[in-house]
Amino acid sequence: MSYFVHPTAVVDDNCSIGDNTKIWHFSHIMSGAVLGENCNIGQNVVISPDVVLGKNVKVQNNVSIYTGVTCDDDVFLGPSCVFTNVINPRSAVNRKNSYLKTHVGKGATIGANATIVCGKDIAPFAFIGAGAVVTQTIPAYALVVGNPAKQIGWMSEYGHRLHFNEGNTATCPESGQVYKLENGAVERIN
Repeated sequence: MSYFVHPTAVVDDNCSIGDNTKIWHFSHIMSGAVLGENCNIGQNVVISPDVVLGKNVKVQNNVSIYTGVTCDDDVFLGPSCVFTNVINPRSAVNRKNSYLKTHVGKGATIGANATIVCGKDIAPFAFIGAGAVVTQTIPAYALVVGNPAKQIGWMSEYGHRLHFNEGNTATCPESGQVYKLENGAVERIN
């Protein structure tokens, strides 16, 4: 075994766990889950069947990731964030064949206590503020906050707010990467 599992964690059979991944106290990785290399799964996390996490995904304490969720590489899931997988749950109605999918793109951040309503994707490098309730698809590099989540700006790949000049370009103060805002979308141009 080339990954670490704390003695109190439960890892079911038929999981795929990448090298150097760490699974901490009281977490449960269910059958069919796929975790990439170098992931860090915090305390009291549940990862349901058929969830796929890419490489270097950081899952903080008390996160619930339900069937239907996939995360690309370098995703950050903040403490106590949660994903849903049924849009209209009822205790007496079995909807296991109705799970909606949610995809989180490379490098995206989901803040503490955010709720991601199923069936809506989060594009690469989007930044979901703490406590936000995401009810719509979020574009790449978008910064969203609130309930329901509303876009209030754009973020760099290094997690800094982007301030666009008259030429619709912005530079990340940490990386020096340059971004272009065009037709309501942002892309990195160097």
